[in-house]
This record gives sequence, structure tokens and C-alpha cells, in this order.
Amino acid sequence: MWLNTTAPHFLLTGFPGMEKAHHWISIPLLVAYISILLGNGTLLFLIRDDHNLHEPMYYFLAMLAATDLGVTLITMPTVLGVLWLNHREIGCGACFSQAYFIHTLSIVESGVLLAMAYDHFIAIRKPLRYTSILTSTRIIKIGVGVLTRAGLSIMPIIIRMHRFPYCRSHVLSHAFCLHQDVIKLACADITFNRLYPVVVVFAMVLLDFLIIFFSYIFILKTVMGIASGEEKTKALNTCVSHICCILVFYVTVVGLTFIHRFGKNVPHVVHITMSYVYFLFPPFMNPVIYSIKTKQIQNGILRLLSLPCSKT
Repeated sequence: MWLNTTAPHFLLTGFPGMEKAHHWISIPLLVAYISILLGNGTLLFLIRDDHNLHEPMYYFLAMLAATDLGVTLITMPTVLGVLWLNHREIGCGACFSQAYFIHTLSIVESGVLLAMAYDHFIAIRKPLRYTSILTSTRIIKIGVGVLTRAGLSIMPIIIRMHRFPYCRSHVLSHAFCLHQDVIKLACADITFNRLYPVVVVFAMVLLDFLIIFFSYIFILKTVMGIASGEEKTKALNTCVSHICCILVFYVTVVGLTFIHRFGKNVPHVVHITMSYVYFLFPPFMNPVIYSIKTKQIQNGILRLLSLPCSKT
């Protein structure tokens, strides 16, 4: 049976063979979703409300929190719809839109982490010029650039998805739409859609990581040249939260990539679980990391709870 872009729907999939346990599986996922919404929502509220956090570092953190919220809000409705209500149908337009935003926000997150590395690089290498380099206008330009780069890079493959006929099946492998999942169902030449995402990953995500890596080499070189041990520690501590977020994001990316590329004999439930880890673990951990490692965020949370602030 042929399914083209005028067909009414695709069918989402939860955890195959575990349908009777879907309600139980939904509990930890719901807890994770709520934690992500509260954690990242709190960061955004604090950064907007607390004038002590109106600095470039925290503006970039707000971009990261907004990106994590976006990914969560895009995937959560269909996931819970499948697990709670067994509502598996999703229209082609809605499916392609969800895939577009999921992949775009993944590129955005990588770009924001790169922007945060640039912020740390300027703060440590050129502290006297920090405020003159990272002006509000430049921060806005960086944010718009990150969004534009991600949005335009993903658009070609999503546009082509609208043009393909789908005849093999209309059953997807996840409870949300991913490009690589949908494209397997197309009955057309999908060479471009297979190769282009690989180029995007290498040209952007891998390049972002390499630039971040080399920026920290220069940062470390600068810190090692600081005479005072206390100042060295203080400079390194400003980078710890960002480094942790980088590791959380890129380790999950590498883990998911290896599972998809080399885990053909791995049970399908492992592929599904790794997908949820990829979408939930970084958004869950980023607010936790910054709440634990950043005194200004801690103090903001304490003020929000009307508790005595810790000393900076």
C-alpha cells in the first residue's frame, strides 16, 4: 500500500512487546519531563528576574535552557500520548514538523555550547576587553546566527521528505518523528537524505566540538600562566560547569550514533532507550550541573525560596 504526503498519518511506536507496561514506563519519563521543565524553567526565570545574572555567560545559559525546554516540549506530547492513551497516529505535516524541530534544536544545542566556550575563552584570555567584545548586540547576533545555521541546515532534508511517496509501511520506530526513521519508509531515491545529514554532523557538530576542544587548550595554557594558585582555581572553576555540559551532550551523541550505526544485533528496546537518554539526559543534567557548580545560580534559587544565600 502506498503512503504519500497526502496520506492522513504515520503510526508512532512505544516500547514493542511491552505495551502492557506502558503506563509504568511512563512514570519515570513523566518525572524526567517535569524535572526538565522545572529545572530549565527556573534557570530562565532567574536569569530574567535577577539583575546579578544579566551577564553574557548567563544569557548563553538561558539559550541552552530554552533549547532544552524546546526539545522536551516538542517530544513530550507524542511520547505521553502513545504511552498513556495508545494514541499512535500522527499526521504527515505534524510528523515532518516535529522531526524538523528535533534535529534543528540538536544543532542549536551544539552551537550554544560553542558560543559558551567562546564566552569562557574571552573571559579568561582577554578579561579587560570582555564587556567590550561581548556586547548585548553581539550576543543577539550570536544567538540569531546559531538559530539560523541550524534551521537552514536541516531544512533541505525536511523539504524533500514532503515530496517522497511512502509505500513500505507507515509504522515508525519511536514515539516521536526522526528524519532517519521516516526516510526508511520512503519509496524513492533517498541517497541525498542519507548522505546530507552525515555531512551536517561532520561539518557542524564535529567542527563545534573540535573548536571547543582547541579553545580549552588555549584557556588551559592561559590559566597555567597565572601566578596565583587561588586565581588559577577560580578561573578553572568558571569552566567546570560548561565542560560537564559538553561531556553530557557529546557523550550521549556519540553513544546514540554508535548504537544506530553498529548495533544492528542489539535488541530494538536498547535503540529506543538510547534515544530517550539522548533527549532527556542533557536537558535534565544541565540545570543540575549549573545549580551545583555556580554560586550565582545557587543564590538565585535560595532567594526564590526565600532562604539565606550562601557566600560567593
